Amino acid sequence: MTSRKSFINHALRVLIAAVALVNVPSVVRAQLTAASAFTDAPQAVFPLLDRNTRLDMIDYFNNGMTTQSANLLNGKSRVTSISPMKVELEMTDASTYEIALLPAKSDTLVAVISTVATPAPDSRLTVYSRDFATHGNAAFVRPDVKDWLTPEGKKNSAQVDMLVPFMLVSYSYDPDSRTLTLTNNTGSFMSADLYEIVKPYLLSSLTYQWDGSKFSRK
Repeated sequence: MTSRKSFINHALRVLIAAVALVNVPSVVRAQLTAASAFTDAPQAVFPLLDRNTRLDMIDYFNNGMTTQSANLLNGKSRVTSISPMKVELEMTDASTYEIALLPAKSDTLVAVISTVATPAPDSRLTVYSRDFATHGNAAFVRPDVKDWLTPEGKKNSAQVDMLVPFMLVSYSYDPDSRTLTLTNNTGSFMSADLYEIVKPYLLSSLTYQWDGSKFSRK
């Protein structure tokens, strides 16, 4: 009887240890960096770069090399900046990316900013979970033209609506201050004469603060 009881106790200890090992990854997760987020993201996030190419790009930068990597459009891509919280890269001659970590209340999220020159720089921001399984664009809503109006612009909003059909805006995120800066590039595609009319009515930039769950305008 004693031998059987000892066997049962031993089996229970082995089972408990096995369950603990299974749960370790959920407790001690691999440290997420902006570089690992870039290399481990599904190719749908970076359709022009397969994972091996992304790994090469990180290695080139870390070794002080300016070597460019071929992307799937037969163009050239390269990493231009790396920190634990942010990676910047030139995707093509006319497009750039920022991959930044967003500390959240329950986990770390990943912000991906893509910027294309069309003809002035214009950006899009998508916020993903750390495993890229889900994303919530509710974390940032692109501002409308009315959000760019100065006090004088609000008095002349009808004229702005008539002359400014859309805004071209570039984004940049600063992990240290957790601020997202939007820069108004609309004047780069409008005629100089028209933009001089609306220039006093539009702000040159907007700033948003990351609060752990969303970006709020400062």
